[in-house]
Amino acid sequence: MQRSVLSLVIFVLLFSAVLGGMHYYLWFRLVRTPELAQPLRRVLTWVFVALATSVPVGLMLMQRAPRPIGGVIAAVVYGWVGLTIVLFFLLVTMEFIRLGAHAVSALGGAPFNQERRTFLGRMLAGAAGVLGVGLGAAGLASALGEVAVRPVQVRLRKLPGSLSGFRIVQLTDIHVGPTIGRAWLEGIVERVNALKPDLVAITGDLVDGKVEDLRDEVAPLAKLQAKYGVFFVTGNHEYYSGADEWIAELGRLGVRVLRNERVSIGEGDESFDLVGVDDWTAKRFGNGHGPDLERALAGRDPSREVVLLAHQPKQVVQAAAMGVGLQLSGHTHGGQIFPWGYFVRLDQPHLEGLERRGETQIYVSRGTGYWGPPMRVGAPPEISLVELAREDTGTA
Repeated sequence: MQRSVLSLVIFVLLFSAVLGGMHYYLWFRLVRTPELAQPLRRVLTWVFVALATSVPVGLMLMQRAPRPIGGVIAAVVYGWVGLTIVLFFLLVTMEFIRLGAHAVSALGGAPFNQERRTFLGRMLAGAAGVLGVGLGAAGLASALGEVAVRPVQVRLRKLPGSLSGFRIVQLTDIHVGPTIGRAWLEGIVERVNALKPDLVAITGDLVDGKVEDLRDEVAPLAKLQAKYGVFFVTGNHEYYSGADEWIAELGRLGVRVLRNERVSIGEGDESFDLVGVDDWTAKRFGNGHGPDLERALAGRDPSREVVLLAHQPKQVVQAAAMGVGLQLSGHTHGGQIFPWGYFVRLDQPHLEGLERRGETQIYVSRGTGYWGPPMRVGAPPEISLVELAREDTGTA
């Protein structure tokens, strides 16, 4: 408990520091640089101070408020955070226009005097405001609208021919919590069942909150239907929310949690190995948690195909070294808000979609829900429909 509280405090402090700097930059470019007249400049300055302050205050309040009230606070705070991120990246991009204007002036163009600076500042501030609101609205619609089914076919060398066409529906990064609840999840469950999957794989970050607060919100998972069952592996957010309690709760709902273990999917020789491992970060939370692919694969028949469920794409490095055929992951959200995906790549080797690492393939879902801002810009959510097929090894 003390560790989770300390982690929350550190997160809020760091988050507030970053957001404070971003708010100052937004104020500088949207209010000060355009040389807005008084009293508008003074009013907007106080508005930015209030908005910057509302973020850490709102984060703390939503942890203590009843769920309906906390959800409203979270929607407002995270919505503004998302718009702040969009505006920040737009304004940073526009710095190149400023540099270009200064370069033209230095090379013999018209002098870049105060009047021209003010005109350019107002033009760029107006453009950023219009584009920011437009992208924010589009991102909101993408995050909160109907989640599309994204089909992908994966050919595997060791898959029995009789299992070609095997359908896995992957859900990941749902983040049931302050702004995602039961009604939304019920819709996802209905969509999944309509696909008539052979297997459902939930690859972590299902929740943002404790069991006692979200038990009713995740209850629709009990209605998921698949021929060979519903399987789950932990993501990093489960460990922020009480992983052991969630593992027990998911078991009660009929979801099989794979913790560094292997199960056979299919009948007799017409089958493959499904493996699930704990999240990459799990070990530091103690209590026996932590990924252990070696244990999960110990004693397996190497002639059998292996499909691995692992929350973070970086776990594919070990998977490739150990002969895994396919890894299904999430975690990245596809970047969620462009161009954040470029920063995600500094930590993860794969951002989204189907890629190869040696003989191992990895499919990274952009995620079904969202985290933080109810916004997705350039990275729409998905229900991943992974269809397995046998690779024809006789074809060059």
